[in-house]
Amino acid sequence: MPLLSTTGRRVPFALAALALTTVLTACGDSDQPPNTPTSSPSEVTVPVTAATVEVLEAGSEPREVLRTNLPVGTTQTTTLVTQAVVSQQIDQQPAQDFSSPEITIPLSANVTADDPTAVVDLTLSSMTSPDATLQAALSGADGSAAGLSVTDSGAIPALRLKPSANSANAARAAIEQALGQAVYRTVALPDAPVGVGARWVVRQQVSSEILLDQTTTVTLTAREGNRLSLAVDVSQTPQSPVWNLAGDAGTLNIDQYVMAGSGNLTVDLSLPLPIDGQMTVGGDQAYGDPDSSSVIRQTISNSIRWES
Repeated sequence: MPLLSTTGRRVPFALAALALTTVLTACGDSDQPPNTPTSSPSEVTVPVTAATVEVLEAGSEPREVLRTNLPVGTTQTTTLVTQAVVSQQIDQQPAQDFSSPEITIPLSANVTADDPTAVVDLTLSSMTSPDATLQAALSGADGSAAGLSVTDSGAIPALRLKPSANSANAARAAIEQALGQAVYRTVALPDAPVGVGARWVVRQQVSSEILLDQTTTVTLTAREGNRLSLAVDVSQTPQSPVWNLAGDAGTLNIDQYVMAGSGNLTVDLSLPLPIDGQMTVGGDQAYGDPDSSSVIRQTISNSIRWES
């Protein structure tokens, strides 16, 4: 079924579906497009929307304001594993698989500045995927780099991406998707004293072509020194009932949008990245053509795992 764009021209409904798939799998659910390259032609900085934190329950005594401590020279090695599973159906046509393969990214982190926000350089190497096509693309991506800005609350206001010169486009896209998903699954800490059992909510706008409000509810389940065990629940809601397609290509009604999930994280206040944990967020969405009865339906599941 065609869609009538705001310019009066018709665009195929299937193309709108493809655009939708690209948006929802580009970073799982997140991510603003990169800005103009900063320090070199191959490096881009991806801004991350600011988060607000509200304490719901302060938890038991003793209570303390939790803050990261990341002096210059701090190093960490960890592994990030992500995957996006997407099934899409247009009307009564057979469902199609638009999943993004699992990718495993070993990360070496080094704090290179710490005043007032920590600057963390990341080196990516020996990346793997069970998907043969992606694995072939990753073979030229060793030596790719990335970076984070990390505030003392653990929030990440910026992500830097610097693929190696030999990185194939498929590898660059997979790496950006994985790191973007990781950034929007981090947890900001409250600025009020909290103890074990504390609950707080982190609110953040997730920006793609569909603007989403993300709510992350966090429970501090245990603490041993700098090590925090966190239970995390995530939900997202669209800011508008209508999706305006890029390039004046028309609109889709957001008839259904469910995206929620949960997991756990273990973080160390003296390290820049989570040391353990997993999270899965997913749900069902339906988008309708306002000029016909055609509907695009998607079932999505995004997973992320940290291993140290």
